[in-house]
Amino acid sequence: MKILLVDDAPAMRDILKKILAHLPGATFVEAADGIQACAALASPGGAVDLCLVDWNMPNMDGLAFVRLVRAANRSLPIIMVATEAEKARVVEAIKAGVNNYVCKPYTPKILLDKVTQTLARQKAAAA
Repeated sequence: MKILLVDDAPAMRDILKKILAHLPGATFVEAADGIQACAALASPGGAVDLCLVDWNMPNMDGLAFVRLVRAANRSLPIIMVATEAEKARVVEAIKAGVNNYVCKPYTPKILLDKVTQTLARQKAAAA
C-alpha cells in the first residue's frame, strides 16, 4: 500500500510513518505542502492508495489540496490529520471531500483505527 504523507513538519511525517509502518506492505511518499503533493501524484508512478494531509501548510494548505484532488479523483481515500478541531472546520474539510478526519494530538491506535475504517469504507463502496 502506497501512502502519501503531506505535512510541512518532517517530524510529523516521521511519526506518521512509524505508526503506519504496521500496515501490511506500507510504503511512503512525502510532501511538505499541497504543491509538492500534487507534483508527486502527477509524476510517473505517482498513484497512491491513501493520502494523509495536514491542514495548515505553506504554499498550498491541505484544504486547497483536497479540493484539487477531488476535482480530478473522487475515489482516492484522503484523511485530514490536523490541529483544527472546531466543528465548522471539520465540516468544511468533509464538504471539501476528505473521507475521514483525525485531530492532533492523537494516539497510534486512533490513527490506525481511522485508516482502517476509511480503507474498509472505500473497499465496500468499490464492491
